[in-house]
Amino acid sequence: MTSVWQEPVIINGMSLPAGPDCEPEQMRELAYGELLRQQAVRLGLLPEVSGVHASLAPELDEQAVDVIDTMLESEVRTPEPSDKACRRYYEANRARYVVDQSVHLRHILFAVTPRVDVTALAGRAEEVLLSLTTAEKSSADFSEVAKTMSNCPSGQKGGDLGWVTPNDCVPELAQWLFYSPDVQVAPGLHPRLVHTRFGLHIVEILERKPGKQLSFEEVSSAVKHQLHQKSRATALKQYMMLLVGQADVQGIELEGADTPLVQD
Repeated sequence: MTSVWQEPVIINGMSLPAGPDCEPEQMRELAYGELLRQQAVRLGLLPEVSGVHASLAPELDEQAVDVIDTMLESEVRTPEPSDKACRRYYEANRARYVVDQSVHLRHILFAVTPRVDVTALAGRAEEVLLSLTTAEKSSADFSEVAKTMSNCPSGQKGGDLGWVTPNDCVPELAQWLFYSPDVQVAPGLHPRLVHTRFGLHIVEILERKPGKQLSFEEVSSAVKHQLHQKSRATALKQYMMLLVGQADVQGIELEGADTPLVQD
């Protein structure tokens, strides 16, 4: 749900401090923090604040944060994932538990910048990709196009990025190269543009080292920790939604729930 901030923002009658340059995301953080502070007061863990302004005295800020952290540890219960759940997650995400995998690739980047016409840029990138897929095109052609058209410094090397691992890539590229269902993409020019936060990429895989698949036993602790973290994040979100649903919130839109939610 999209949050909309309008001054003043009031949580259960308490006005939040905010300067004229306060961004919506900052305002949401203040609102959630105030909801937690008020919950700690209701539980007798923090003293009441006099007046109608929610700002705490500076010397109490660190103390309040520690108290709220302790409150959350007590209030928000996070069940430990079962062995069955861990195995199910592992089987569904086996590609994420491969070590020593890498790909040798090169690319041509059409960068998306604030003022660029994305539709026109995509059309141009598609044209270049189509020209490179014709039978008469050679490896040298890719290199020359990269040198003249790529918005990446690698263009001067014909677009060659060398050998890269999942940790070397932005998440979108790592997902496509190593974790997507067609993870074993054969070497060659990819027939579609690859989209990342930097723009549109024409990608050619030169070689692939598949790496070693780790067994469940080797990664069970890591899987359990990851599932616990996901469960914890879900539980905290549900707790905050419940606080929002029970509160009188004015001036900002926050996602709330009237009754406790069941975790997946």
